[in-house]
Amino acid sequence: MSDDETLSLVQSYLDALNANDHDAALALVSEDVAHDPFDGEREIGRDRLRWRLGLEARHFDERFADIALMSAPGGVRAAAEFTVRGTYRATAEGLPEATGQNYTLPGGMFFEVDGGEITRISEQRNPVQWRAALSPSR
Repeated sequence: MSDDETLSLVQSYLDALNANDHDAALALVSEDVAHDPFDGEREIGRDRLRWRLGLEARHFDERFADIALMSAPGGVRAAAEFTVRGTYRATAEGLPEATGQNYTLPGGMFFEVDGGEITRISEQRNPVQWRAALSPSR
């Protein structure tokens, strides 16, 4: 893929997440996609990513704003830096009680692309900042 095609693929993935269209997002990843969530261990496979997206949507309403996309020469790797704007709407196991806390944090994702599909997604955000933002006493 060209650099522009890779950037378009990544933008489409982020747009699908922002629209809460998990089916559209999953259609852009490989069957054996490697997903590195910022708060856990690597998960392999489209079905595992589907489960993770559903779990996150149950607890959080997040949107990515101020997106800056970058691509390495050759279109095999790309990165997205953005601002996460979210609402913590249902208490998640191991996290503070949800009371509708709103939060804004910097974040990013790194991607690998092969054959027109996303084959790796590595999420980045500061987990200490994120937990602090979820604290109802902030």
